[in-house]
Amino acid sequence: MDTRLNKTQQSVPSTPHQQGAAADYENGLTPVDAVAKRVSMEVNRSKDLNLAAATKIDVRNLDFYYGAKQALFDVSLPIREHQATALIGPSGCGKTTFLRTLDRMNDLIPGTRTKGEALMGGENIYDRSVDVVLLRQRIGMVFQRPNPFPKSIFENVAYGLHIQGKSRQNVEETVEKSLREAALWDEVKDRLKSSALSLSGGQQQRLCIARAIAVSPEVLLMDEPASSLDPIATLKIEELISELIKSYTIVIVTHNMQQAARVSHYTGFFLNGKLIENAPTVDLFERPRKKETEDYISGRFG
Repeated sequence: MDTRLNKTQQSVPSTPHQQGAAADYENGLTPVDAVAKRVSMEVNRSKDLNLAAATKIDVRNLDFYYGAKQALFDVSLPIREHQATALIGPSGCGKTTFLRTLDRMNDLIPGTRTKGEALMGGENIYDRSVDVVLLRQRIGMVFQRPNPFPKSIFENVAYGLHIQGKSRQNVEETVEKSLREAALWDEVKDRLKSSALSLSGGQQQRLCIARAIAVSPEVLLMDEPASSLDPIATLKIEELISELIKSYTIVIVTHNMQQAARVSHYTGFFLNGKLIENAPTVDLFERPRKKETEDYISGRFG
């Protein structure tokens, strides 16, 4: 199933990921062809896709409930080690709910229930006996909007290290290392005692990434980390993801299909609480197996 060929006529694209295809539409392509072409052009074929990568977290037959309402249905997804997995789909499809099951953030919501398994190192992280505090040190989270603490830049990054009881020297070394990994050190090294709230939105988000990686997680979850940022700050986050993947396994939720095409090795498409398709990013965008996937990435809905 090729998203770029043999399309019938459709209405003019209007959603954000469709707007970039306007010029192609005017040049004779159908709207659906134009959208598919623009997304296909963004696929980063130079990324180091490793089809033999070990499975870092193996999610099996996951069902999730908010009270009586079921939000996720029989989701099975292998998350590959040192690869970036993007989760796409329309609003309300279950992407963020799925992401939050991986570090048990949904446990904070009264009445929620989780069924199924998510195996990490042979341990089911959904098991009630799992120490959630330790789990969240192994699986870090970066939220949609930057959420720095009302503390200094230094203390934001050092926060988790203090909780772990690290020595002063270790804290200082790790703070610098984390800010460097987050591509922020050169911008803040002379004002580490300044308030984190004085930083720009893009800098605050990179600070939150530095704070997350300071405690040496194995997996980094990102919930639309660039959705509230300007294009320049977004580019820096995307470049940062390409560097972080060398040290961490990354799962990113995004509404921007072109962003998913640029930064990820694997992509999963969610719809109505179900994982419709999961495949290497190039294959999913250019040769989707499911009609629902084809319709979404071609702009027929979403």
